[in-house]
Amino acid sequence: MPASKINVNKADINSAIHDFPEMPIDIMGLFFFAYRDFVRDADALLETKGFGRAHHRVIYFVNLRPGMTVAELLDILRITKQSLARVLRQLIDSGYIIQHHGDTDRRQRLLYPTEQGREFFETLSATQARRIDNAFAALPAGSRECVARFFIEMTEKDDKDMLATLRLTEQLP
Repeated sequence: MPASKINVNKADINSAIHDFPEMPIDIMGLFFFAYRDFVRDADALLETKGFGRAHHRVIYFVNLRPGMTVAELLDILRITKQSLARVLRQLIDSGYIIQHHGDTDRRQRLLYPTEQGREFFETLSATQARRIDNAFAALPAGSRECVARFFIEMTEKDDKDMLATLRLTEQLP
C-alpha cells in the first residue's frame, strides 16, 4: 500500500514531551545528543588504538590525578575489579599507564600516566575541549559557572567530595 494511503492515528506519533509534561524529556533528549557528539571524536581516536570508552575514562582520571590508587579509581568509575583489570592491563601493556607499589603500603597500586599516556590524554581532551569552548562561546558570559553547578547538582551526594578531591570544583566561587 502506498505511503499516502496508510492511515496513521496522529495520537500514535505525538511526542513524549507532550505525554509526560512533568518530566524534563526535552533536557533528557538534548543531554543524549550532546553526550553522543561529545564522545564521538574521542571514540574514533580510541578505536584506532583498539580502545573503548572504559580506556578513555581510566586515561582521563589517571592523568587528572597521577598517583591515584586502583581502589580510588574503582570508587570513581564504579566498575568491577575484573572490568578494570582488563582495561588497565591493556593500557599498561600498550605503554599508556604504569603502576607502582605504595611507599607505605606495598599492597597499594598507584597509577601514573606515561609520556605516551599524557600525549594521548591531551589529544583526546583537545577535541572535547574545542567542542566545550565553542558551546560556551555561543552562550552569555557567566554560563560556565551555571553549567558547572548543573553538573554538580546532577552528581550523587556521596560523590561531591570526590569532585573537590579531583579539583573539579575549585574554579567556582
